[in-house]
This record gives sequence, C-alpha cells and structure tokens, in this order.
Amino acid sequence: MNDSQLNELLYQALETEIGGQDVYKAAIDCAQTEELKEEWQGYLEETENHERVLRNVFQQVGLDDKKQTPGRKVVKHKGESLVKAMQMAKKEGPPEAAELVAAECVVEAETKDHQNWQLIGTAAQHLRGEAAKALQEAYEEVEDEEDRHLYHTMGWARELWIKSLGLPAVIPPPEEEKDVKTAIGRARAEHAREDMLQ
Repeated sequence: MNDSQLNELLYQALETEIGGQDVYKAAIDCAQTEELKEEWQGYLEETENHERVLRNVFQQVGLDDKKQTPGRKVVKHKGESLVKAMQMAKKEGPPEAAELVAAECVVEAETKDHQNWQLIGTAAQHLRGEAAKALQEAYEEVEDEEDRHLYHTMGWARELWIKSLGLPAVIPPPEEEKDVKTAIGRARAEHAREDMLQ
C-alpha cells in the first residue's frame, strides 16, 4: 500500500464531504420540486455525518484533518466551482433551468464522493490492524448512502432533462421509487421508466 497516496485519498475524501455540504445547500436553494428539495435536505444531513465519520477516521489513523494537500485544494476548487455554477444558473435563467443545473452539479460532486468511498473500501481490504478496522467501519457506515445520493440524483437529472424537452417524465424518478442502491439497480430502474409512464 502506498501510504502517502492513501493519506491523499483521505484528505480528498474529507474535502469532498466538506464541499459537498455547500453543494447541497446551493442545490436546495435551486430546487423547485418539493420532493427533490426534501431529498437533498436529507442528503445534506447525511453528508454532515460523513464528514464526522471521516474526522473520526483521521483521529484513529493519526492524520491532521486541517492539513492542506495539492489534491485537497483542487477538490475544494471544484466544489466551489459547482456552487458558483448553480448561483449563476439561478441568477441568469428560469427556476426550472437552475434546478436542472443543480441536479447535474450534485451528480458531479457525488461521482467523486462515490469513488472516494469505493477506494476507501478497497484500501480497507488491503490493510491490517487499526487502520483497516477504522476504514472498513467508516466504509460500511457510509457506502449505501453514497450509492443512493449518486444514483437517485442521476435519475432526477435525467427526468428533469426529459421534462425540459417537453417529453413525459417520471417524477419522482424510478430510482427513487425503487430505492436504488446499486449500479445494476439503477440500470433496471431506468429500463422500467417506460412502464411507469403508462
């Protein structure tokens, strides 16, 4: 295991959770659909907990949660850029367009977040001792929520786009209705959307 790169992953994961809270606050501000706003509010609360989980991991493995790395700075910049994109959309376009931009921004943020946690789980399998235990426990606590954040918001983004095209949309999306938590489940939910339109 490349310990310095594992540390970098953890620093980036922490910054992703911190910035993700600002992404969700901006997205909630753009949301027009009450169900989506409520869902994102729940994801914001879970993201706040994910930050706490990671800070606990940092304590257990002896990392300084305030340390800045080049990768962590990039993650922060990307998160701030997503927030600015939503603010721009809200200021310059119709509310429905801002909601769609917000869904896309959440998908982008959650894609990085989801990958971080998959990598943390992979690393935990190859470690020994306290570090393995700390990472595995954190992964098990968070991973299902991360799956839901990504796959459900991908469904919302797709359906909001379809609606904006003037086509029949499934709101809330099938991913929501079927409580999707896996990539296979997401594919099945998307395939089932035609049946849900009837």
